Amino acid sequence: MIRFLLGLAVWLVSAAAGLLVATYLLDGMNLTTSGFVTVVVVFAAAQSILAPFVAMLAKRYAPPVLGGIGLVTTVVALLITSFVTDGLTIDGFDTWVFASLIVWITTMIATLLLPVIVVKRVLDKRTPGRENTGPGTPASA
Repeated sequence: MIRFLLGLAVWLVSAAAGLLVATYLLDGMNLTTSGFVTVVVVFAAAQSILAPFVAMLAKRYAPPVLGGIGLVTTVVALLITSFVTDGLTIDGFDTWVFASLIVWITTMIATLLLPVIVVKRVLDKRTPGRENTGPGTPASA
C-alpha cells in the first residue's frame, strides 16, 4: 500500500512539474491557480489510463510507434485535460507541439529522479551517519 501511494505521489508531482514547466516556458499555455489541482489530477489520470490502451493499439497496429507511447499519451492527455477543465488552455499549433514535448520530457525526468531522491532521503534517515558521507564531507576524505 505504501509503495502504491508513493508511486501515486511521484506520478502526481511529475505531472505537476511537467505542466508547470511548460506553462512557464510557453506564452500560449495558461494554467490557472484555481484549477491547478484539478488539471494535475485529470491530466495524470488520463495519462495513466491511456498509456496501456495506446500501447496495446500501437503493438497491434503500428509497432514502430511503441517508442513514442509516452509522447502520444501526453498529447491526448493534454487534449482531454484542456477540454474537461477550465484551468488549462493551450493556444496555437506550435504551442501544442512544444507543450507536449516539454510536458513529456519533464514528466519523464521527474518520474525517474523523484524515486531516487525519496529513497536517498529515507536511507539517510534510517542509516546513522549516512548523511555525512557525501563527497566533500570530512567522513569521505
